[in-house]
Amino acid sequence: MTLKDTGPSRHFAAVLLGCFLTAAPATSGPLLDAAIEAEKLAAQNDARGAFEAIRSGLAAFSQSLPLTVPRAIFVTEVPKAYRAYAAKAEPVFTVGEKLITYVEVTGLKWQPAADNQRQSHFTVDLELTDDEGKTLALQKEFGNFTFTAHSDAVEVYTHLTLDVAGAKPGGYVLRYTVNDVIAERSTPFELPFTLKEKS
Repeated sequence: MTLKDTGPSRHFAAVLLGCFLTAAPATSGPLLDAAIEAEKLAAQNDARGAFEAIRSGLAAFSQSLPLTVPRAIFVTEVPKAYRAYAAKAEPVFTVGEKLITYVEVTGLKWQPAADNQRQSHFTVDLELTDDEGKTLALQKEFGNFTFTAHSDAVEVYTHLTLDVAGAKPGGYVLRYTVNDVIAERSTPFELPFTLKEKS
């Protein structure tokens, strides 16, 4: 068995490079630089190096973006991995059922940590309102997350579990605010939902 045939990797890098060159402004950036480096490495049959160049470029580009929650969705169980979740068909819960939310975060800043590692840190504030806008619950740092890795990560996700035991049937809005502690910036998102009596 041979592992030297990197044709598909080189083709991918070439296509990716072509896309970046078509849309790129006069000055280069982390994505364009990464694509050029990946193309060089792929041409040298260094698939591992090409992939790492693209990954590093994407991580650098991510940190240049505004803090964003690209995906936040109610799920039926604790997610197993990044984008490995079972989405709830409708945002409808029975009284006493816990609300589990799958959340992706991008645009986080990373800083040096112990043992030559890198670290990001964010908190999540919670506000629960009824469908008329009345605040029923408010909690700062409902979630507090620190990620430590050997390199800046791109696929950052977590889950938030809220117990609304005692709440009456009706319409509600769950508002979470993600706070990047390192960059000192925040972004909110909302998830309307309905509580109903057990059948």
